[in-house]
Amino acid sequence: MNKIAATSMNTLRLLPRAALILAMLAAPVLAVPAARGSTGTTIEAPAHKKVGAGFVLLMSLQRG
Repeated sequence: MNKIAATSMNTLRLLPRAALILAMLAAPVLAVPAARGSTGTTIEAPAHKKVGAGFVLLMSLQRG
């Protein structure tokens, strides 16, 4: 009887720690559907203009 009581007390002592770890691991998974719920538009930065100097620089370095 004493061993059963010790085992149950050990289990009850570890239960809050296991619940905390489980909650920390499950929080990002449960937050994903909430983050994808908005249907608003996304504002993006304007695209950079390509200047084309890379090819000219490459050709000039190969000649030299």
